[in-house]
Amino acid sequence: MSPPSRLPFPRRLLAPRHWPAWLGVAAIRAVAALPYPLLLALGGMLGHLAAPLLPARRRVAARNLALCFPELDAAARTRLLAANLRDLGRMLAEFALGWMGSDAALARVPLTIDGLEHLADARAAGRGVLLVGGHFSHLELCARLVSQRIRIAGMYRVMDNPVFEHVVLQARLHYADAMFTREQLRATVKYLRGGGTVWYAPDQDMRGKDHVFVPFFGVPAATIPATHHLARLSGAAVLPFAHRRLPGGGYAIRIEAPLAGFPGDDVIADTARVNAAIERMVRAAPEQYLWVHKRFKTRPPGAAPIY
Repeated sequence: MSPPSRLPFPRRLLAPRHWPAWLGVAAIRAVAALPYPLLLALGGMLGHLAAPLLPARRRVAARNLALCFPELDAAARTRLLAANLRDLGRMLAEFALGWMGSDAALARVPLTIDGLEHLADARAAGRGVLLVGGHFSHLELCARLVSQRIRIAGMYRVMDNPVFEHVVLQARLHYADAMFTREQLRATVKYLRGGGTVWYAPDQDMRGKDHVFVPFFGVPAATIPATHHLARLSGAAVLPFAHRRLPGGGYAIRIEAPLAGFPGDDVIADTARVNAAIERMVRAAPEQYLWVHKRFKTRPPGAAPIY
């Protein structure tokens, strides 16, 4: 069942201790109201200014890039790292637009979508669809953009701050059929069995969750096998869902053909196929991926720490 389109407002969020968070919400709304070209320019400037202030995240991103792109020389990786850290500012601006931009503003963002026929074919066959993507800087904005053409639901992690959790969930329910936490497996399966489309990004180290070790850029990565389980329980087709920001602004979204024979009998092999699909997306726009995440924090037994 889909959550209500209008969430009840918890009056406890008006307490003075939450006022700083409400100021943050106001700032996000102000950024979302900017014209798209100005919003991107502001994001790039923020990323440039903030990069020197994030030494720990810089080290994580540099380590990830060294592991994942050993074929690049030091100078090339340094340039990629600098571009990726600048992209963090654009990520903040794009999240603001995706969450709180008006429908009219979103309609003016340049967008191309290839592969909608794969989605139509799955629906014509009466199957639900899992759109499997990765954590790129513009993931929230592209989910909002694609929702203007197809009805989708999403899976998400509950935010630690209750003000942002309420505001962002309400914003997402403006454009999404439903939003499911990763703990709501039964509800997600029911939605997929009913022919729904769910966007899902399984490419983060969830630490403590059920996981298997499969390669990501040739490095063993703890990966949750939920894509396999959701497809097995619901009968949904699994379609890789790629998106990238174009050099002049705007976005290109590509929905690929469903993974053939998925799910199979081997959960590890299936999870490796999902990681390989996400790796292809990252190689197409490496500067736009969330390299500051400790993707390889959980290590196989006996393996040395990476970070």
